[in-house]
Amino acid sequence: MITTRKTVFLFAFGCTVLFTAGQNVGKKMVINPFSYNIQKDFSGSNGTVVCAHPLAAKIGTDILMQGGNAIDAVIATQLALAVVYPGAGNIGGGGFMVARMGNGKTIALDFREMAPAAATENMYVDKKTGKARASLSQTGHLAAGVPGTVAGIFAEMKYAKLPFKTLIQPAIDIAEKGFVLTEKEARNLDSNMKSFEKYNTTLPVFCKKNGWWKAGDTLIQKDLANTLKRIRDKGAKGFYEGETARLIVNEMERGAGIITLADLKNYKAKERVTVSFDYKGYEIISMPPPSSGGLLMNQMFKMLENRPLKEYGFGTAKSVALITETERRAFADRAEHLGDPDYYKVPSKTMVSDAYLQQRMADYDSTKASKSTDVKAGMIKESEQTTHISIMDKDGNCVSLTTTLNGGYGCKTVVGGAGFLLNNEMDDFSSQPGVPNMFGAIGGKANAIAPGKRMLSSMTPTIVLKNGKPFLIVGTPGGTTIITSVLQNIINVIDYSMNAHDAINKPKFHHQWQPDQIDVEKEFPMEVRQQLQAMGYKINQRGYWSASEMIKITGNKKFEAAADKRGDDSAEGY
Repeated sequence: MITTRKTVFLFAFGCTVLFTAGQNVGKKMVINPFSYNIQKDFSGSNGTVVCAHPLAAKIGTDILMQGGNAIDAVIATQLALAVVYPGAGNIGGGGFMVARMGNGKTIALDFREMAPAAATENMYVDKKTGKARASLSQTGHLAAGVPGTVAGIFAEMKYAKLPFKTLIQPAIDIAEKGFVLTEKEARNLDSNMKSFEKYNTTLPVFCKKNGWWKAGDTLIQKDLANTLKRIRDKGAKGFYEGETARLIVNEMERGAGIITLADLKNYKAKERVTVSFDYKGYEIISMPPPSSGGLLMNQMFKMLENRPLKEYGFGTAKSVALITETERRAFADRAEHLGDPDYYKVPSKTMVSDAYLQQRMADYDSTKASKSTDVKAGMIKESEQTTHISIMDKDGNCVSLTTTLNGGYGCKTVVGGAGFLLNNEMDDFSSQPGVPNMFGAIGGKANAIAPGKRMLSSMTPTIVLKNGKPFLIVGTPGGTTIITSVLQNIINVIDYSMNAHDAINKPKFHHQWQPDQIDVEKEFPMEVRQQLQAMGYKINQRGYWSASEMIKITGNKKFEAAADKRGDDSAEGY
């Protein structure tokens, strides 16, 4: 027996739910890309997929219903998002996967983009002024790192059950035949139209020939379909070698980019060791460097664990201030000590040691704000567009995967003839010590540009265990706000006993050391803002930044899945 609560997305010609999942266990789901619904909540006992677009969620669920496991489903969902969610879903970017299989095995997969061989530490610094030029690291061909998503997908196949051709075909079909746009996606394409025109050597399909995009319009991507077919037929070599690689390099040559055939051929996804730590009897499993998420969460949870967070209450000035002060100190450490562990010795053990974290919080005062000018990185002698997928299958396999182009639509450049957007991940390096990137994050030598190096990331795919069994699967997009959003999502469940829906949809707040301010969403209570201001905090209201996907396991094979209200995110299952 399942129950669902739906927010139905209607086009002018109506919307029809074309299946009843509970009646189709083991059968192939009928998916209509020209008429579909957005479903924010799902509860059941078999399997579930929560991601940024309803069509991708349905495709992933269909794979589960065909007998695929959570890894099969995440591969199919990733590929579908590359078609239906071009602002962040991708084959031209990269990401991280944290998984816990039903047999207890944990997996941390790094398919982060890397700097091309021709990259240099000062490649974005103007020789005349000596200052970094953000435009070069954020838009256009030179902003792109070597893509890792396709390599990541084939590294994931090691744990899959179904043939790859089965997993990629739905994405090919939708790219080739088209799908209708949601209002949000139409609006996003329109707002980026001028950038697409400016940063492309051939006009992409995202530029509408007549007028503006609107909800219900059909987007067809023939070039992308052909690229996906090459991947289907030739595997990873269908992307990193052959025709697609040639198209990427030709695009680089037309736009003064530096990715070469050798860069593409040499790219490899890497398995790493998960970050794992205890918080109030729960085991939290997350991603290690070059993600900063796992280590920073480890720091923040340890700084919080022995303080009266629950007593302070949810969303009060005292609880917000306490969490803010842990965020401030963790992000100060991020700026100084974190980078690609293959290039820089990250002092991971020291950063999460009890003695070190006690010292970091020694000057915490619950009655007033600290100042970021006074909070530096700890002394250690030894380091926004993204999308997330949470999946659980009937056998208890859990996947938390975050993938990204970095900024919305990446560097705005589509590979001519191949139909996919390239990332602007080079901006996630420290282009110059002390100079913030597009998310305001500051870095130094630990995250300096070097050939073949992977840029520091905030992506934080996370799984939480209770009594050794899966309890939460969670993650979100949002640049540097990813880490603080995932932290708050978990706190909302563990400390404040919220269900999945409330945990991810309650108002968020964010502090990242610099700039010295607490960012809040518009729903954040005015009374609490005023109390925080009286304590000395600067409050900055801004637009939504989180789009969390959470699965909470509530009992024996029972779960509740929730998709964030802030986007077109959708929860499906059976």
